Amino acid sequence: MPDALVGALSRAGIETTFPIQSATIADALAGRDVLGKARTGSGKTLGFGLPAIARLAETGRPEANKPRAIVLVPTRELAMQVNDALEPYAHAMHVSLRLVAGGLSMSKQIQALDRGVHLLVATPGRLADLVRRGDADLSDVSLVVLDEADHMADMGFMEEITEILARVPKGGQRLLFSATLDGDVDRIVSAYMDNPVLHDVTDGGDATATMTHVGLNVPPHLKYQIANRIVSREGRTIVFVRTKLGCDRIAGQMREAGVNAIALHGDKTQVERNAAISGFRAGTVPVLVATDVAARGIHVDSVDLVMQIDPPADHKDYTHRAGRTARAGEAGMVVTLVLPHQRKTVDRLFEGAGIEPLFRKIRGDDAESMAMVDQLTGGHEPSGIPVPEPRVPRAANGRGRPERGGGSRGRGDTGRRPSRNMSEGGRWDSRREDAGTSRAREDFARKESELAERERRLTMREQELTARAEATRAPIATNLGASRDDRPSYDRKSNDRKPYSRDDRPAKSSSWNKGSKPTTSRDDRPSSDRKSYDHKPYGRDERSSGTGASNDRKPYGRDERPAKSSPWNKNSKPTSNRDDRPAYKGRGSDASNSSRPDSKAPRRAGSPGGAPGSRKKGSGSKQGEEATPGKAKKPPKQSNRSGKPRPKKK
Repeated sequence: MPDALVGALSRAGIETTFPIQSATIADALAGRDVLGKARTGSGKTLGFGLPAIARLAETGRPEANKPRAIVLVPTRELAMQVNDALEPYAHAMHVSLRLVAGGLSMSKQIQALDRGVHLLVATPGRLADLVRRGDADLSDVSLVVLDEADHMADMGFMEEITEILARVPKGGQRLLFSATLDGDVDRIVSAYMDNPVLHDVTDGGDATATMTHVGLNVPPHLKYQIANRIVSREGRTIVFVRTKLGCDRIAGQMREAGVNAIALHGDKTQVERNAAISGFRAGTVPVLVATDVAARGIHVDSVDLVMQIDPPADHKDYTHRAGRTARAGEAGMVVTLVLPHQRKTVDRLFEGAGIEPLFRKIRGDDAESMAMVDQLTGGHEPSGIPVPEPRVPRAANGRGRPERGGGSRGRGDTGRRPSRNMSEGGRWDSRREDAGTSRAREDFARKESELAERERRLTMREQELTARAEATRAPIATNLGASRDDRPSYDRKSNDRKPYSRDDRPAKSSSWNKGSKPTTSRDDRPSSDRKSYDHKPYGRDERSSGTGASNDRKPYGRDERPAKSSPWNKNSKPTSNRDDRPAYKGRGSDASNSSRPDSKAPRRAGSPGGAPGSRKKGSGSKQGEEATPGKAKKPPKQSNRSGKPRPKKK
């Protein structure tokens, strides 16, 4: 290990190594591929970070957009913590270190790559985007570190990981650290690692001796009451829940019970997430309620208790949740609240994780049960005084940047900009004051005169418009002043329109003529000519029966209408009385048309010319026999040319 790096470790107070560090640092410095299996919080960051920095210090200055080594981590929070943990040692060795993660400014990350970077700490998604855009070239990468590889595989980053590893030149060094080495992690090892050295520190008894696992079987109606009692203890506590909405809700319930708690999940902004982690790390917020997204991204020392209100989905998630406590050899406790219907699932979960927990059943909220909870977890009854939600600092520009202009501008300055009337020595300059004052007065006088001239022009224009409007209204007022009786009378002989009263209006004539003049009275109008073709209106009682002499349409009363004859003829004339009609004798009878000399004789069934004759045989009525009144049967169709009847079809 280089002396500069050892000196930086001594200044940080690190004098002894953890098992994973002592097992992997020597092989990593030798350039071999290393496969480390260790729990979260066992010191893996320095186990791969120190050898990487020591080897990169010997490579010289990197080229633009071509990093020399990359460290892939699953979450943005973990990337920030790895960057913060390695930064002092990289600075001591003059190795450039940059962070590339989603949710942060991509333009700044591109600018950092343009300047050249030795070690790049990145999330798979953002690094893959930069590679596709051409802003990052992995052709000079000689070292790749995969931290929390199983978590990245569970989050669906396998496609990005394989894409990145495919662009890295073969023959480089690979370091992989994970809590489990099965599934997708095993495929990565077999495809991209060359004879790796395996170091497994999960079987040691150090973690088992310092971590206590407790399972509390609680009734459903007492679940959150017991949770509030447990988090009221002294020290830092991380509470894990399943959903984001549940995270906000449970944090609010804890604050109402008197426990200072803050929520952390994926829907929070980067500023809020950083503020929550910073407050929890500083100790101002003792309880952090988080989802699984923060399970592997929180590296906070001295976490005394991890409580799982919602049990994890599998034993891997349980391992990573429990890894937030008992870090670096310290003692810690993991408490899991189990409902009655979850007991079998949790038993299989503990069995898969290789843990033998201490199970206790809480029967109610009696004093004996609460005393047992307090004895196991160190909790107590919360105060019940509501606690306000911790305030999250926000930048003025809303992008996470600090406010500008907050620093001092000089000796004895209060942050204000110096006045232009001050000389270099800080004294008042009267000459600058006189010149500036005179110019200001001249400008003010000039603007004042311009405004006065504009106001005078507007006044003159207004007076001119007023006089013009009064001159226009004078003749109108003269005509309106005349009395109603002085108006000229209308000439009735003129062609102008004459107004009439209701009684003096002329009655409209039945037959309107353009040259006719309407009469004054309705009774004085001339009698209508029945032989004319004009339509004459009549009263209901004064209608006369039609004689058939005129071609005009005659209205009739209901009783005086002529009855329709059964065999309708176009030239037949209706009679005046319905009862005067001759009786219907049928088509074959000559008497049926005796009273209608102008009508044509009915046609017989067999005659081509329609001459009178007898009916056909089988027609339903005998010759000379009266037919029933009704519509006559149509004659058979005849030829259009010869006039002969068409032959029957056989």
